Amino acid sequence: MKGKIPSVNIEPIGTVKSPVTEAGDEGWGGVVSEIHLQESLAAGLQGIEQFSHIIVIFFMHQSTFDLAADLVRRPRERPDMPLVGTFAQRAKHRPNPIGITTVQLIRVEGNILEVKGLDAIDGTPVLDIKPYVPAFDCGANAVVPGWVEKLMKGYF
Repeated sequence: MKGKIPSVNIEPIGTVKSPVTEAGDEGWGGVVSEIHLQESLAAGLQGIEQFSHIIVIFFMHQSTFDLAADLVRRPRERPDMPLVGTFAQRAKHRPNPIGITTVQLIRVEGNILEVKGLDAIDGTPVLDIKPYVPAFDCGANAVVPGWVEKLMKGYF
């Protein structure tokens, strides 16, 4: 049918093992966690250890989304933040709760990646892993609103 968005089925490639069991809004920078990749995919990690950082795409499995409450809201429900749409923020409350975070890669051992700074709780399904490549991932002359810098203090 023309104009219809097709459904998408994605299978996780691994799971996050983290000391953090409940989502929070601060202190993720010091969190060291592991990504346990399916053993059948371990060979796909060859060469990843040469990168200092990787991008982890994950499914925020405990997140919820209420159209009326979450489509337009203040980030972290803070009264000092402006009302903005869900697509103008990185909130966990989204129509498709997909998270993406650039993390420091500490080590790789077999099918396990040890990372620092992953803002995903224990048991989070991992959808993909990509190497951080500045030419692709660092927007030249990127600009963000002032409220974003204020909001991110203490997050990482």
